[in-house]
Amino acid sequence: MADAQILWDYHQMHHEPRNTDIAIGLGSHDIGVAEHTADLYHQGRFPLIVFTGSNAPTTLEVFPRGEAIHYAERAEALGVPDTAIVLEQRARNTGENFTLTRDLLDREGIRPRSATVISRPYQQRRAYATCKKLWPELDVICSSRLQSLTDYIASIGDHDKVLNMLVGDTQRIWVYADKGFAIPMSLTPGAKAAYDRLVAAGYTRRLV
Repeated sequence: MADAQILWDYHQMHHEPRNTDIAIGLGSHDIGVAEHTADLYHQGRFPLIVFTGSNAPTTLEVFPRGEAIHYAERAEALGVPDTAIVLEQRARNTGENFTLTRDLLDREGIRPRSATVISRPYQQRRAYATCKKLWPELDVICSSRLQSLTDYIASIGDHDKVLNMLVGDTQRIWVYADKGFAIPMSLTPGAKAAYDRLVAAGYTRRLV
């Protein structure tokens, strides 16, 4: 678990919470994203939430009606009014989460200057890099529920799935930057070594 912990720590952006114009909740298999978004809404951090996401292979079984819909339902169950939620239901990857959200808001005449991007804890760095590439004028901070890696694995209930996702998100940091999908982000020597050891150990299911 030591190598997984290194990657877990690497992906945290450690942004200080502050008020922003909107929140963007990135769809995934993790309902904790919706719950953390609701917590921040009740703290007054933003007046409007966009939940974005259709389905990926990892979410079809968990959220059969689409990630954004299930997220919205969970947030509403936690007291967020439906008038504070906008649904973007077509995005199938992180890039589309941002481009389709921007287009949707633009059609509604909403042009935010700042956003809190809420994601799985180990998606923060890639989400930030993607947003800054595709929506560079947006002042963005990243946020996730504060959890230890051990607690996160317990909440998902699948150790191998989490480690495979961690390894896959790490690889995407440089692969997607090389493809022009994201801005470059530095990879620490310790994170690269941990990644290499986990790949050698067989955690390769989410590599691209």
